[in-house]
Amino acid sequence: MTASQPPARSAATASQPPVWTDPARAHTFQRWIERIAPQHRLLPDTVRLASADASFRRYFRVDTGDEALTRIVMDAPPAQENSEPFVHVAGLMAAAGVKAPHVLEWDRDNGFLLLDDLGFQTMLDVIDPADPAAARPLFEQAIDSLILWQLASEQDVLPPYDRALLERELSLFPQWYVGQHRGMTAEGKLKERLDRSFNLIVENNLAAPRVYVHRDFMPRNLMVGSGAPLGVLDFQDAVHGPITYDIASLMRDAFLSWEEDFVIDMTVRYWQKARKAGLPVDEDFGAFYRAVEWMGLQRHLKVAGIFARLTLRDGKPKYLADAPRFINYIRATAGRYRELTPLLRAIDEIEGTAPVTGFAYGRV
Repeated sequence: MTASQPPARSAATASQPPVWTDPARAHTFQRWIERIAPQHRLLPDTVRLASADASFRRYFRVDTGDEALTRIVMDAPPAQENSEPFVHVAGLMAAAGVKAPHVLEWDRDNGFLLLDDLGFQTMLDVIDPADPAAARPLFEQAIDSLILWQLASEQDVLPPYDRALLERELSLFPQWYVGQHRGMTAEGKLKERLDRSFNLIVENNLAAPRVYVHRDFMPRNLMVGSGAPLGVLDFQDAVHGPITYDIASLMRDAFLSWEEDFVIDMTVRYWQKARKAGLPVDEDFGAFYRAVEWMGLQRHLKVAGIFARLTLRDGKPKYLADAPRFINYIRATAGRYRELTPLLRAIDEIEGTAPVTGFAYGRV
């Protein structure tokens, strides 16, 4: 997960020109935007910040000669960001019939891309967490786009979401959340509990059928334009992996939570549409929902680690503020399955919330 913030208008960024820390890069950008301006009818003097994200990427918005048409510029310094996966996956999404930005220009050497502008508002901007009924049509649209994306799946086109990647993601939790954020060393009984639980999680998730996985399919990365379909952003980390991943991301969001009845309702709707479309979901919804929960558990452990890293290494404290949501997700899922009791005990120890056991108080 990159925790990308898609381009969106706000009072703070609507007219703010980009600030450059590297004068040479600023000069290179100005030459590039002026060179491509005539072909795309761009107005270079209108370039302003649209957003930044959790990586080194930034997004600018620029006006064109058509008053109703704007474009997005991605600033992705090649030393830190490889834009090739973004361009590749954008093409795959277009071929799948998914609404995603078209790459209109790409300065590969300098990491500047000119893209379609999919709008000013994300799905997260417009939904009310207190009104799931009103949000349902947008989630239906999201599910429709997800199914199109999964139906386009082919082998050996995207990197595999394999054991090595699953284990590498899970390692972020003990390294960054436990070690750096909580100041604890994952050793002894704690390490044993985490290792045992992580092995179970990986084995369960490797058993799921494989499709294209967006890997951050959530309302913050879905753009609301003039009606359906939703636009899809932040897809550069897409892989070929468990079919359960993206629906888990959608319904167990990094930035908002729903009551479980709504989560189950929308997951059922996805499962029904996926079965009808011929996607390889389990014929038993109970078994499928269990697999989704275990996939969500993998994601929440990973994201807790990433958000701790963003705060402690990269100086972006706003992300770790959402950590309690992930801990609640982890605790709820671990508490539902007996074989995950060691993980629940580990979380109790890490968070300092362990119940009294015998004459021992506090952490156990």
